[in-house]
Amino acid sequence: MISELRKSTEDRMKKSLDSLKSDLQKIRTGRAHTGLLDHIQVDYYGSIVPLSQVANVTLIDSRTIGVQPWEKKMIPVVEKSIRDADLGLNPATSGEVVRVPMPALTEERRKELIKVVRHEGESAKVAVRNLRRDANSALKDAVKAKTISEDDERRAEDDVQKLTDHYVADIDKMLATKEAELLQV
Repeated sequence: MISELRKSTEDRMKKSLDSLKSDLQKIRTGRAHTGLLDHIQVDYYGSIVPLSQVANVTLIDSRTIGVQPWEKKMIPVVEKSIRDADLGLNPATSGEVVRVPMPALTEERRKELIKVVRHEGESAKVAVRNLRRDANSALKDAVKAKTISEDDERRAEDDVQKLTDHYVADIDKMLATKEAELLQV
C-alpha cells in the first residue's frame, strides 16, 4: 500500500514538472524555436486544428521561424492565427512561406517575463506540496484504519518529504535556467 502511494505521488509530481517544462517553453526568449508555435490553433475548413497539422514549421535562422502551409489557401489563415496568438509576433508572408521574425526583447519585457516564469514556478511548487499533503493524509487515514503501523507512516512521510524536496529542487533548477536564458542578450 505504501509503495503504491509513493509511486502514484511520484508520478503525479513528475507530471507537474512536465507541465511546468511545457509552460516555460511557451515563454519566449530572444532566440527562435519551433516549440513557440506549438499551441497555436488554425481554422482549417471549419475545424480548429494545431498549426503543425496544416504547415511545416522550421527554423530559417536563429531569429526567424518559417511556416510553410501545405495549401496555398492556408497562408493568410496561418498568418492571422500567429498574429492573433498574443505572442507579440508579427508574421510576414514571402512567397509560400510565412516568416515569423523574433523581435529583440527589451529590458523591461525581460523583467516581466522573469516575473511570469517565477509565478509559473511557484504554481508548480504549490502543486507538488499539495501532492505531498494528499499523500500524508492518505497515510494518516491508513493508520486510523490500522492497515499500517505508525512507524511505517513516519518512514513513508519522510520518503514523501524527500520526494517533495527533490522535485522542488528540480523546479528551482528549471527556473534558474529559464531566467538565465531570458537575461541573455
